[in-house]
Amino acid sequence: MNKYTLLLGSNIDPRQHYLMEACMELERNCGIIISKSSIYESDAWGFDSTRFLNQALVIETNLSPLDLLSQTQQIELHLGRNRSKKSSQNYEARTIDIDLIFCDNQIIDFPTLSIPHPKITERRFVLTPLAELMPNFVHPQKNKTIQNLLLSCPDKGNVEIFTT
Repeated sequence: MNKYTLLLGSNIDPRQHYLMEACMELERNCGIIISKSSIYESDAWGFDSTRFLNQALVIETNLSPLDLLSQTQQIELHLGRNRSKKSSQNYEARTIDIDLIFCDNQIIDFPTLSIPHPKITERRFVLTPLAELMPNFVHPQKNKTIQNLLLSCPDKGNVEIFTT
C-alpha cells in the first residue's frame, strides 16, 4: 500500500460540493482517505478568476502512481472538468482539480507525472493545507519540512480557512 498526498481544488460553484464529491469518488475508485485538512479559500494563482477552495488529503491505495493519475483524471472528467482549452502554461477555472503531491517519500519522474509535484514550494495555497495535515513531513527533494517550506514560500497570496 502506498500513501499519496493529494490536493483538491475548485473554483466553479458549488465549490464545496465538488470537493465532497471528489472525496467520495476517490474512496469509491481509488482507496481509503486516512486524513483531510480543513478547506481553505484563496485567490486564483496564475490567472484572474473567482476564488478557489482547496483541501489536502492522504489516501492509502494499492494503485500505482500512473493508475492513480488515470483514476483522478476520470474523476475530474466525471465531475465536469474540461481540459480541452488548457495548455501547459495556462490556467482556467475548473469544477475540480486533483493533484498528486507526494507518494510516500518517493521521487517519481514520468513524462506525464512528476512526484513530488514540481511547483508546490511556490504555492502558498498548496503548502498551507499541507502544513496543517503534515507539518513535519520532509520534502524528499528539498530536504525541508512542509512547515519550513511554507515559512520560506515566495507566494504571498492570502490563504484562509473557509467558513460557510
